[in-house]
Amino acid sequence: MNHKLGIPDSEFIRGGIPMTKQEIRILTLAKAGIGAADTVIDIGAGTGSLSVEAALLASRGRVIAIEREPEGVDLIKVNAAKFQAANVEVILGAAPEALAGLPAADVILIGGSGGRLPEILSGADRLLKPGGRIIITAVTVETLAAALGSMRQRTEYNVEACCIQVTRLQQAGASNMFKALNPIYIIACGKNG
Repeated sequence: MNHKLGIPDSEFIRGGIPMTKQEIRILTLAKAGIGAADTVIDIGAGTGSLSVEAALLASRGRVIAIEREPEGVDLIKVNAAKFQAANVEVILGAAPEALAGLPAADVILIGGSGGRLPEILSGADRLLKPGGRIIITAVTVETLAAALGSMRQRTEYNVEACCIQVTRLQQAGASNMFKALNPIYIIACGKNG
């Protein structure tokens, strides 16, 4: 692995699409354990910040970024080009339909579900190789509950979850104060091999 995790947020081109922040990307990618030759699917890829960093880790593999917003698709392409992540492929569409015809994957990242998480998890399970990992990031308690409820029923998975609260230092005149980002739940699901 030659890529150092944690590209600064300011280096990504953002637009009006939500972006996974640096600290959350680092932990998500650490949980994902992406190998150099892995196939990664990023569902709800947003600006492509996770897709780009995943692609740099999977330097001999491929990353398929799925995003339903045309602005997001454009941003993913621009960010992939900026960071020379030529192994990022972008699909305009919504999961689970956009998963049809995709190859088997080593890692599936789920950052947006449009309220269809159970169906997306069923589609992801069908595509995930034995020994693979599904990593879900959630901003709401409802998404956390849906992810845990769905994945705990699948006995072939080991499921762990954590809540991450990041607080960043911000200058306020001559003083410094901490400004909290929204807490994020990370649900890591390993499929038994």
